Amino acid sequence: MSTEVKICGLTDADTVDAALEAGADYLGLVFFAKSPRAIEPDAAAEILQFADDVIKVGLFVDPDDALLDRVLSTVRLDLLQFHGDESPERIEQVRLDFGLPVMKVIPVSGAADLERAELFVPVADRLLFDAKPPKGSDLPGGNAVSFDWTILQGFKCRLPWMLAGGLTPANVAQAIRISGAKAVDVSSGVESAPGIKDPDLIRAFIRAAKGS
Repeated sequence: MSTEVKICGLTDADTVDAALEAGADYLGLVFFAKSPRAIEPDAAAEILQFADDVIKVGLFVDPDDALLDRVLSTVRLDLLQFHGDESPERIEQVRLDFGLPVMKVIPVSGAADLERAELFVPVADRLLFDAKPPKGSDLPGGNAVSFDWTILQGFKCRLPWMLAGGLTPANVAQAIRISGAKAVDVSSGVESAPGIKDPDLIRAFIRAAKGS
């Protein structure tokens, strides 16, 4: 079975089409105003209207229920990704109240950070291990930094998980081999400038990740 790939931070129909044609398994859209990849719900609904055979993911950072309501009343999402300081209790509440599966992001800089994942195993559906952002960064992800993938070797988790953080077409195959990841997530690694996705890089990343 080939590695699953999530292309995150999509903002226009052309790059959604490129991701779909190249075989992306997940499409991610960012509903976080500070991000250069932020998108409004109406625009998100428009670029996803023909994305049927793929899992559509909404990325949120410590959202309140009003934001979740506003997005979900407009955009058909399959998975909610939480990239902030959400507690296990908050994850459980959202999962129950909104009736959608949830993926919690765990920021990682060392092996000790993996222990935090255990707190979310009972309440989340998936986990995503991403590099901790640089000090002073306003963005929890999409910072083009990675962490030591060897700390995931032999890691046993009761939930499916994804690897993110500084992945590019040039290093994703190595990251998969070292970490054992069965799913990977990329944003800045397939951009020509912050927030500007490059269809050629998207295709190259998916080819490299899936080994084709």
